[in-house]
Order: sequence, then structure tokens, then C-alpha cells
Amino acid sequence: MGRLRTISRRGFLVGSLAVGGGVAFGTYMAQRPLANPLATAVADGEVTFNPWVVVSSDKVTLIGPHADKGQGVASSQAALIAEELDIEFGQFDVSFGVPSPAYYNTAMADEGVPFMSTDTSVAAETMRSIMGGVMKIVGMQGTGGSTTMPDSYHKLRYAGAVARETLKQAASQKTGVPVEQLSTKAGAVHMPDGSSLAYTELAGIAATLAPVERVTLRDPSEFRLIGKPMQRLDIVGKSTGTTTYGIDAEVDGMVHATVVVNPCKGGPLEGYDDSVAKSMRGVKSILPVTSGVAVVADNTWRAFRAAEAIEFKWGSAPYPDEQQEHWNEIASSFTDERLDSVWRDDGDVDAAGSEKIIEAEYKSPYVAHQPLEPMNAIVLVTDDQVEVWTGHQVPILLQQQVASVTGHTADQVIFHNFYIGGSFGHRLEFDYVKQAAEIANQMRGTPVKMTYSREVDFAQDFPRHISMARGRAQVENGQVKSVDLQIAAPSPINSQMGRIGIAVPGPDSQIPAGAWNNPYALENFRMRAYRAPELGPTSSWRAVGAPGAGFFFDCLLDEAIHEAGADPMEERIRLMQHDVSRKALEAAAEMSDWGSPLAENQGKGVAFVESFGVPTVEVVQVTNTEFGIKIDKVWVACDVGRVIDPINFENLVQGGVVFGLGHAMNCEITYAKGMAEQSNFHQHEGMRIWQTPEIIVKGLENGEKVRGIGEPPVPPAAPALANAIFAATGIRLREMPFNKFVDFV
Repeated sequence: MGRLRTISRRGFLVGSLAVGGGVAFGTYMAQRPLANPLATAVADGEVTFNPWVVVSSDKVTLIGPHADKGQGVASSQAALIAEELDIEFGQFDVSFGVPSPAYYNTAMADEGVPFMSTDTSVAAETMRSIMGGVMKIVGMQGTGGSTTMPDSYHKLRYAGAVARETLKQAASQKTGVPVEQLSTKAGAVHMPDGSSLAYTELAGIAATLAPVERVTLRDPSEFRLIGKPMQRLDIVGKSTGTTTYGIDAEVDGMVHATVVVNPCKGGPLEGYDDSVAKSMRGVKSILPVTSGVAVVADNTWRAFRAAEAIEFKWGSAPYPDEQQEHWNEIASSFTDERLDSVWRDDGDVDAAGSEKIIEAEYKSPYVAHQPLEPMNAIVLVTDDQVEVWTGHQVPILLQQQVASVTGHTADQVIFHNFYIGGSFGHRLEFDYVKQAAEIANQMRGTPVKMTYSREVDFAQDFPRHISMARGRAQVENGQVKSVDLQIAAPSPINSQMGRIGIAVPGPDSQIPAGAWNNPYALENFRMRAYRAPELGPTSSWRAVGAPGAGFFFDCLLDEAIHEAGADPMEERIRLMQHDVSRKALEAAAEMSDWGSPLAENQGKGVAFVESFGVPTVEVVQVTNTEFGIKIDKVWVACDVGRVIDPINFENLVQGGVVFGLGHAMNCEITYAKGMAEQSNFHQHEGMRIWQTPEIIVKGLENGEKVRGIGEPPVPPAAPALANAIFAATGIRLREMPFNKFVDFV
């Protein structure tokens, strides 16, 4: 770490403890057991052993509290419990549960500490433990940052083991057979004589027993489910159109609504003319909401049509009107006054030699989340309570935000979570739920289903933050010796959290994420982050900072390697000091047959980016055709410590690659007159089916910690593609989207 405005780890530690209310009180709070939210809801003859398992006389229900937004975690969470509970797929129901501090997410702590994921020192692990305690104290139930599996892997297996051993105790009490002579299999306790008792037959007795909490988890060599191919629980429903998403939810007596809010986000509504709209067929009322209006009708289509008929006068945006002004603000932020932090200062960049210096500037634009399911929510407000039906990633904060609108307390807000049709970070926001609550609060006693049109979904999105980098590298004797990288961007975390009134102190780790935390052993490496002024409001986007910063660093490194005359793969392997990451590079080299002859006009590019603790290497092969760049094939090697389901793992990696490539090729959000110019998929186009290459995936398990894979495949896609295009054409791409400079076929 450098000495200029670097992060104070001692200060961070003290601050974290202060959040918990002091050392002694914080320790007590972190160790205290949390109430089981299922305990007050169980009926006679049912038993709950912990917040994740309920057994009744007719079924077993497993709770997967992390939101499933297409990544398959409803199945993966259930598999972790079922592994230890000795129950098979098809023998249980799955529920997302209710909002509760008992479902706190300790894995989110890893991204909240100023240590590289490769740092396993006592100081780093101690701070992670403290931050995990803080997550428990504040009851931070949330899904994001690829934390579902890291948070769940031990916790849910333990929950299943507790239930298993308690059911064995119940069987022993019923039959008189000693517990040590009992075994479990396929949802039943088995006796030495070959007879068995289904778990459902034991629920009543188990309800009278204290849960057996001293349990031993199975050795991985005994796993029946974990690590084996599984058929996800949602496959049939999604294949037949019967899965219920939030947008499919219905409540008796509900009306339908949509909103039109100032497209200059944060600007006021100065006036409107609804004379045509309010007389249209099916329209029930037109109501005010913050910075806009809501149209309430007898169906969603009529609400959409009426909304289009309203004439608005909008106030100005609280940020620059034109896109070039945004870039100008970023470009002018590389100053001492704007320095957010020095994240790395290894060796002495300024004293490095001057032989073969390269310099480059890179840009990463705003991009939209664009999930297939537009934002929606059903809200019913009465004097006594509020009910909400939607898909969301942070249930407890949702309760608080809705309560702030309706005047209720948070515990009066009942939340029903649903499968989510894509999020990529958008379902971490609360604006759409609060708007639905505003409407329902004016129509107490009537359920209101609010749905965004696709155009409103784009206009009211909080996109990935804009960023720019300036890099300088030095090579000597055929090797890369020095890298000096500066990144400027507005703070995505402050923008996102500021909308719900939470101030985040200290530097924003997402500005340099994917660059500062790379484990290369460069002789001289400096990584500085600069905080630009707040511009267009932004939010967490899939992998947050790493898609931009990873692109900057890896492309600069690739340029330096080329200048040195070294091989792009071999030099990365030489520089890599982290054994797990080096093995990922070596695996990618072997998979892709790196170094083998290529046809004329072909090129291969490699990129390494670590995000959320997952070293990920991607090799992209392209052909420069007469019509443009064709992406032929992609090889991916990544290490998550433990692959839960190899089929789902492969699908998630392939989807992440397609997502990352498509956005690098084609996507950006630009502002004109304070409004996003792109309004639908045709203007923010991802990769098309005919462009999609074959994607070969290898999941490695060399890391000591279990990691998630929902986001890490995205960041290396852009630099690997850019590096491949250079190898095939000699053209260096330093700005996304790439279709500004090359054509794709």
C-alpha cells in the first residue's frame, strides 16, 4: 500500500467494531443465537429444527433464502441441505422463506475489507471475521456479489445435519433402537432390521425434542449430490411456462398500474396534461408519485396506453445533460483533490527505467441491466399492515423502504419473494417497490399491481458506472517490469446506497475492483483510484467494478507484453505469484492449445481477472472475415474451490461469457438532454444467437474457500476479446463498446 491517502486497516477495524457497538457488546451480539423465523408459524404436528428445515406430516420444506434470479440457487441451496439431511430431489418443497436477520449473509464481508482475496494472513482473516459479525449484528439478508454459495456451503449443510440427527433421535424414542444403530436414506430413518420411518412420520415426536446441534458434516468423499450433475428444480416449470415470477403473481381484487417518472432521473415533474388519458377505456385513476404519475387501470396494457397519452413537462436532471459532459468530468478527475485511494504501491513506479514505455487511455461506458422481466410489484396497504409480492435481493431493506412510504413499521410489512426473471443488479434497487407502495397507499384496501413498460425500465434504470483509465507500463529485456494505472469514476456504491439513506465511509473498492486485486508479482505496480463527481445515478451491475477495471488492467498488460515481445500467456504465467491463479492460467493454456498454429486472419487473446475471490481466465479465438469479426470459440478456466453442480456451473459460466461479450461488443447508455437515449433491446443489443461461439468450461477446485460463479465469468470477456481482435487485426481497442471501431458478424 502507498502512503498517500491509503486505506488505514487499523482505522477500518476500529470503525467496523464501532458499527457493532463496541468490542464487548459487538462480540456478544455476534455470538448470540438469532430467533428462528419459522418457529412461530409451525402448526401442530410440524417441526422446525432451524431457519432452513420444516417437516410436517405430509411434506418436507427446505428454505433457500437467497433470491433466485436465474442462477439456479433455489436448487443449489436445497441440495446443500438435502446432502446432509439424506433426502432426494423430488422428496421436498423449496421456499424462499420470509425476511429475517437469521438469514444474514456473512460472505458479503469479504468484499467489505481492504485485503486481496489471496491474502490469508491473520490480520486479513480477523477482519473478515469481524465484518462477518457485523453482518450478523445488522441482520444483512441479501443476495449479491456471488455470495450465495460461500454464505450457504457450511451453514445449510449444518442445518441439514441438525435435522437429520434430531429425526434419528425421534426415531430412537419411538422404536427404542439406540441412535448409533440408526441410519438415514431417501427421506427416512432406517432400522437394523430393514424397517424404516419416513421423516414425515417423525415430525410430531421431533417437535418435542431439542435440536441436536453437535453434529459432524459428511466428508466430501461421501457426497451424493454435491459435485454431481443435478436437474435444477425449476427446469420443468421454466420449460413449460409454469414457473411463477413476480410479474405473474395475482391477488384477488387487484388493479393494474404503471408509472411515468421524470426520465431525467432525480429531476422534478413540473406539470402534465392527462385530459386524454383519464378518459381512455379502462382507466380508473391517475395518481401522483414522486417525480411523476401513476396510471391505474383494469389491465396493464390499458395502463400503458393511457400513460403514453399524457403530456409532461419535466424539470432538468441534477447531472450534466449531454454524454460528452460526463466524459469531460471523468477526464478532469485525475487530480490530487479527487484521489480516492492508492490501492497498490509495490516497488517504485516512479524510479523504474524508461526503456520501452507505453501509455494508453481506456473507457468503459454506462450500460443498462436490461433484465428480461421488467420491474414490477404488487402492494396491498391496510391500516394494520402492508403486503408486498415481488422478486427482490434484499428483503429486510425492502421492508424498511416500503414502511418509510406507508408510515408502517418494518415488521408490519409482509414480503412474498418470487423467482426473478433476471436482475444483474437491478433488483437491488427499491424505486419500483416504493412507487407501487405510493400508489397502494393512496388506494388502501385495494391490491395494486404496478408494472414498468420496457421503455420505463430502460429510462429508470441505474446503469453500470462510467469509468476511464490512464495507464503507463515499462518493459525491459523482454519482460514487463512496471505498471502504473489510474482509474477515475463516480462512486457506484455511494450512488446506490445514498438512495436509501445509507452513507458508506471510506474509499469505494468497486472503482478499482478487478485491477488492484490481481495477484501478479510485478516489480513495480501502482494502482490509484480517483472519485469523479456524481453524474448519472448508477448501481451495482453484474460484477460491479471488475468489468471495467479488469478490462483496463488486462488490456494495458497485454499491450506491455506485446511491446516486450513476450508471449501473452507465458508472460502472464511468469508474473503470476498466486498458485491457484497460476493453475487456472495453465489450465486455460492447455484447454485452448495455446501456441498452436492459427489460420490466416485468426487470432487468440487471453485475459485474467479475479473478482469475488474467483480467478478466471478466458481465451477467445476470432477470425477477421471480409464482413467483420467472427468469434469462433472461447475457453474458460476458473477456480471456485468446490463445484456444487457441474451442469449449472457450466451454464452459469457460459451465460456470463455471452453476457460479457455482448455488452463489450454492442452496449452503452448515453445521455442527451439529461435522458438515456436507449429505450429498448434494439438499441442496447447483446450477443445474438448466430454470433454465439462454442464455450468450453473447466471448473477447478484448488482454492481453499468455496466461491460463487454468477459474476466472475463476465469481467475477462471484454479484455480477452479485445486482445484476440488485436492478435487477428493489429487494432487495439481501448473503449467499449467495440462496435464503434470494428464490425461483428
